[in-house]
Amino acid sequence: MKALVLTGTKQMEIQDLDTPTPKPDEVLVKTAYAGICGTDDALYNGLPGSADAVPPIVLGHENSGVVAAVGANVTQFKKGDRVAVDPNIYFPKDKYFRVDRPQLAESLSAVGVTRDGGLEEYFTAPESVVYHVPANLSLKAACSTEPVSCGVHGIRRLSLQPHYKALVMGDGYMGLLFVELLKAYGVQHVDLTGRHDDKLAEEQKLTGADHVINTESGDITEEYDIVIEAVGRPETQEKAIEVAGKGGQILMFGVGRPDQTFTVNTYEVFQKELDIKGSFINPYSFDDSLALMASGKIDVEPLIKNVLQLDEVVGKLDGSDKRPGKSVVELDGSLK
Repeated sequence: MKALVLTGTKQMEIQDLDTPTPKPDEVLVKTAYAGICGTDDALYNGLPGSADAVPPIVLGHENSGVVAAVGANVTQFKKGDRVAVDPNIYFPKDKYFRVDRPQLAESLSAVGVTRDGGLEEYFTAPESVVYHVPANLSLKAACSTEPVSCGVHGIRRLSLQPHYKALVMGDGYMGLLFVELLKAYGVQHVDLTGRHDDKLAEEQKLTGADHVINTESGDITEEYDIVIEAVGRPETQEKAIEVAGKGGQILMFGVGRPDQTFTVNTYEVFQKELDIKGSFINPYSFDDSLALMASGKIDVEPLIKNVLQLDEVVGKLDGSDKRPGKSVVELDGSLK
């Protein structure tokens, strides 16, 4: 089978590998689509994702496909089932698992990070992290269950009320998902920031954002009850604290470099009684994410802008492919 293998920092090559055989508790998935995201970019450049990726390794942690075979102990899946795979594998003996925060465990394993993922024709995953895809949801959309689930976990970190006014900073793929998620979870007013008027106008139509703000040509002039920072840069992280109103909640979702810092006015945090929270991966969020997508409240397909082939992935990760927007890799377009 063909696989795109990360062989070193900024080094990838397509190789012919043996099709893996599922262990007794595993499912073999024939990959339909694999999404590309900022974590893949970080891993390609030698930075950590949810964990360190040690070459040689096949990336791809946003995956959908069809069951090709099952291990001897698998009971919930059969050959031909349409599935999406949660990449994150937890270990019950870890102390954070016992306090219901398994995502913080030191022993985290992940499909497409610490074990081979979806940038190959077939991959395996434990039955415990494989999910049935609803009949009305395409496999192209289903490969985005993982990013949607990361957003769902972030939303759960907040206390939301319908009358709250929310701001999403950053109109990348996750920022757009957060607009839809806030609306789906009942927040009536959600604004979005970006840097290009034509792009923002399209995104407002796609996501239902109430207002869009071009931060290149204007400033954020209002205060918000909820601010989601989905950029990961010091200037936007500082701005998120600045535009949060009294009693405001700030979700620092955007991922910066491991050595990155930003400045906080501690008196402002004190005086406004701000809640500042982080959000790491996606515990217990796949079922809700699939339900939200199947219901139409989260519509990812119009937000997917580029469908790549395996030999186009390096161009996206090294920056030579300048096409903007969310990219997914089509491993088998015949699978729907």
